[in-house]
Amino acid sequence: MIVILGCIVVIGSVLTGFSMAGGHFHSLVHPSEIITIGGAALGALIVASPKKVLIDLTHGVIHAIKGSPYNKRAYVELFSVLYELFRIGRRDGMLAWDTHLSAQEDSPLLQKYPLIHGNHHVRDFLCGALQMISDGRATPAQVETLLEREIKVMEDEHHAAVGALSKTADALPGFGIVAAVLGIVVTMGAISGPVEEIGHKVGAALVGTFLGILLSYGFFGPLAGRMDYLGTQESAFFRVIVGMIADFLAGGAPKGVVEIARRGVGTEHRPTADELAELFKTVESGG
Repeated sequence: MIVILGCIVVIGSVLTGFSMAGGHFHSLVHPSEIITIGGAALGALIVASPKKVLIDLTHGVIHAIKGSPYNKRAYVELFSVLYELFRIGRRDGMLAWDTHLSAQEDSPLLQKYPLIHGNHHVRDFLCGALQMISDGRATPAQVETLLEREIKVMEDEHHAAVGALSKTADALPGFGIVAAVLGIVVTMGAISGPVEEIGHKVGAALVGTFLGILLSYGFFGPLAGRMDYLGTQESAFFRVIVGMIADFLAGGAPKGVVEIARRGVGTEHRPTADELAELFKTVESGG
């Protein structure tokens, strides 16, 4: 919603300023300019980006509009599910995790935490890491290294999508100039006509330049920046998982592991000490 609000502010500010200067909204409406700029930008994006990047870009834009799923509530659920799993691992041995890891979608334990259970990226990452440990397929040091590699791949794929959107934003002013030049070509064909007609066509050509710059710096550029920020939030969330698993494998007590992880979370999403104490009580009571 913040993205939509920001777009409304951009459009509202531009149109208000234009109106205050004596302009009329209908003089900015030229579908031919929009089709030229939008079509050229979309075509260039398709040419430059593999299918995977286009898919990731689509998902990234949707998440940017909806907002990050890695909020305070998500961290509370992450701490809760790992605390519960660590308690099981310490009490019954890590092989006891298999009941929950082998049937992730049907696990009653995971289903208690809908933000973790419903986010298949987090669920697969978390369960895959714990499965490697319980199966003995990797040593603690190897697990941490493998998880960091997986995060690095995720970051590279995210940056590829952000880069594609950023390049499109950089190209939009140029496409605006293309639209403007085409408008001037049309104008030259009517140079012998009435002054009003020539003025209308020149205005339409200038709208192309206006739209290209506005779309670049008012929408696509900021959207790429927000996607980049959300990618940083996602990486931070996954690295908290890695840190907690590494600390537990190093012999840390479940409560101590969660407390250390809490202090590594940004202040915006960090649960308070009281909230953490309540979390421990809820998990220990089976709630």
